[in-house]
Amino acid sequence: MPEVIREGAVDAPVRILLAHGAGAGMDHAFLAELSRLLAGPDIEVVRFNFPYMSKRALDGKRRPPDRQPVLLAHWRQMAKEFAHPRLFLAGKSMGGRMAAELYQDGEDEMNAAGLLILGYPFHPPANPDRWRGDVLKQIKTPTLLLQGERDTFGTRAELADFPFSPAVSVHWLTDGDHGFKPRKSSGVSEQENLRQAAGQIKNFIATIPMRT
Repeated sequence: MPEVIREGAVDAPVRILLAHGAGAGMDHAFLAELSRLLAGPDIEVVRFNFPYMSKRALDGKRRPPDRQPVLLAHWRQMAKEFAHPRLFLAGKSMGGRMAAELYQDGEDEMNAAGLLILGYPFHPPANPDRWRGDVLKQIKTPTLLLQGERDTFGTRAELADFPFSPAVSVHWLTDGDHGFKPRKSSGVSEQENLRQAAGQIKNFIATIPMRT
């Protein structure tokens, strides 16, 4: 079984399977703090690395992300190994985009209760013409998108008229960047945005009925 970090009760009624972004692994401070805020008797959080990041953890060498078919195959493997009646697939940036890509054709192949996307990379910061958010127009699985208002991968202003699927709920983190960090002038702290993100996730999960 791949190495993972598990927090919260193993027999919790909800399990969140959490993937990292392109540049940092499962032990990144953002994921560690969000997991701490979420995990407990009612929610287990399971963090994992994609194959290229597992190799980096072993030898310290930086590598580019695996190609999309490898990332998707690993997502499928992890979802199978950590199957749960109330499984939510979650991911930071690339990890969230890959989770959404599992539903590219609108099919619910993962049988997950829902998706939790933490900062979707709609386009590279310096290249807004390279758009890659169309899956969020057609997805049918209940999805919560948490996005910083000034995220350079997709700002609130840029997405004002984006036709999200009715299955997608969007919550904007005040003045947040791609990691939800606001500027000091905003009057909001990074920790407040992370707590707000965790609260939104818990509220969203509570709205998803148990599958029969």
